Amino acid sequence: MRQIRFLIEKEFKQLFRNTILLRMMIGTPVLQLILLSYAANYEVKNLNISILDQDHTTFSQRLAGKFRHIDNFRFLGYVPSLKQAQNDLLVGRADLVLVIPPRFERDLYREDQAPVQLLVNAVDGSKAGIANGYASSIVQDFNQEVRIENVPVAPGLSQQLAIEPQYWYNPRLEYRTFMVPGVLFELLILIGMLIAALNIVREKEIGTQEQLNVTPIKKYQFILGKLIPFVLIGLLQLTMGLLVAVFLFNIPIEGSLALLYGFAFLFLLLCVGMGLLISAVSETQQQAMYAAFFFIMFFILLSGLFSSIEDMPRWAQIINIINPLQYIIAVGRNVMLKGSGFRDMQSQFVALLILTVVVLSLATWRYRKTV
Repeated sequence: MRQIRFLIEKEFKQLFRNTILLRMMIGTPVLQLILLSYAANYEVKNLNISILDQDHTTFSQRLAGKFRHIDNFRFLGYVPSLKQAQNDLLVGRADLVLVIPPRFERDLYREDQAPVQLLVNAVDGSKAGIANGYASSIVQDFNQEVRIENVPVAPGLSQQLAIEPQYWYNPRLEYRTFMVPGVLFELLILIGMLIAALNIVREKEIGTQEQLNVTPIKKYQFILGKLIPFVLIGLLQLTMGLLVAVFLFNIPIEGSLALLYGFAFLFLLLCVGMGLLISAVSETQQQAMYAAFFFIMFFILLSGLFSSIEDMPRWAQIINIINPLQYIIAVGRNVMLKGSGFRDMQSQFVALLILTVVVLSLATWRYRKTV
């Protein structure tokens, strides 16, 4: 234990001596958490809409008016012709155009139905789908109002059928609530893997690694001496990130804080272990940096942070089995938003434990072979 304590003391002295690195490790993740949580937002607002009204009746005005007072839409005005509407879409002035045909009101009265057309700019397929969903919902609401006004129904029947949706775990449907737990653990892997790998390879380059190797220190003592400081710093970053999440973004922590820290501890062991493994097979900081970035980008893009894992191709889901970030993001969201317990996340615990044992074993083996 004495040797391990000296190693840990040496690591902390080295870290505190490098003030730039210390600021990067402490301040940068918090700043990134704040910026990314605001920027990574898939909510679609301010959709530019033009309306081509070819009927000019009360009903057509009522339908047009429904698009003028919705926050998601920015009403650009009426266009005089279909050619002008198509040109607005072509130059990007409008995101969608509502075309109300002639005899719209008459057809609603006489035939109980009347078509309207939505022209949507679908260059961005995701945005187009959301815009179409918003617009279709408004048209359906208008259709329901008209039917209640003009079609005789049993007294009180239509008014009694009402749907009141209840959104669990994120009642205000805020995208930030969904993103912050994921971004928080994404930043931990940056520190755990990248900084740890660069720090150890730097020792190789300046020769202090060789000085350690000629001492009677055992390999497990060396691994623990490298693991513990970075894990402690990672837990400090997690604490700062949780404070930002709770007090700045109002993200609730419904579950056990001890459980969250327990999983974070296991995850940080795994990340620092990967950093040790990368440093063991790298000779320069450039090699270590490129190798770490390769794995970090791979883990982030397949983690489910930006797109659903269930929607990925089968081969990507199979590769994703070795992605620790997907497990810890699921744990973070479940504990913070749902209040899940350990029993609900046994599969994530087993996966992270197996990955940690494998990675630390490989890192220890490579350390022995290269010394």
